Amino acid sequence: MDQDLKRRTVRVQAVNITVNALLAAFKLAAGLTARSSAMVSSAIENASDIFKDVMVFFSLRMSSKESDRDHPYGHERIESLTAVLLAVVLALVGAGIGLNSIRLLASGVGGGLEPPGGLALAAAVVSIVVKELMFRYVRRGALAVRSDALMATAWDHRSDVLSSAGSFVGILGARLGLPILDPLAGLIICLFIFRAAWDIFNSAMGKLVDRSCDPQTEADIRRAVLSEEGVLALDEMRTRLFGPRIYVDIAIACDGDLTLTQSHDIAERVHERVERDFPDVKHCMVHVNPYLPPDVS
Repeated sequence: MDQDLKRRTVRVQAVNITVNALLAAFKLAAGLTARSSAMVSSAIENASDIFKDVMVFFSLRMSSKESDRDHPYGHERIESLTAVLLAVVLALVGAGIGLNSIRLLASGVGGGLEPPGGLALAAAVVSIVVKELMFRYVRRGALAVRSDALMATAWDHRSDVLSSAGSFVGILGARLGLPILDPLAGLIICLFIFRAAWDIFNSAMGKLVDRSCDPQTEADIRRAVLSEEGVLALDEMRTRLFGPRIYVDIAIACDGDLTLTQSHDIAERVHERVERDFPDVKHCMVHVNPYLPPDVS
């Protein structure tokens, strides 16, 4: 990762931590003042985001280190591992919020719940606006630096938008005479958090177990290889995800009468073409076979 991308990553994470800290403090104060369990749950979720942002910051620093003797393929998988840990933490936070909401719903059966104050409603609106802006800001940064962990953080913001919308509906309903809707909104928040945690976990695990890249990218690489002069056929192509990057192994077929140097030159052009045209490809290995015409007998 070059210096400009590193600086952008640090800037995005600094904004993340600052915004989450301020928003968590505001929502906690609003939730306690307005007696809203949904808003307190949302504030706790935002507070946990600070811990996750710190994890992402250190993972990005470690994953951007150059290859060394002990890690010849680089450190990019640290990002995917961090994303898995983030998913686990997110699920635990969701479970805590869900259990608290269930407890409040059970206690509310006897009519012991009070409607939340108007400040909680205002806090939900503020949270929706701020979190949507943060989703767009962090997602743009994640695409720029091609970071799994940062993208997981962006989608965490989007899940906060949805959960804040659920809080708004629950708090509004409670103020209109159905106080049980407030903890019910907290339960809905829990479900949104579980969904976001699963999506993050599933995506990161695919990159930790050498899953192939998407079919469209493979098709584009195949077309690029076959368009190179001297390539008569593509005998085999395998791709694997390594964190946010892609490794490509290719076996091409060339005229068997070419010299070793000529075949090597074709393989080198294919190698450079794939790494140039597909920025997510970290390395492309090219093997050359002699071309065998198809048997038409």
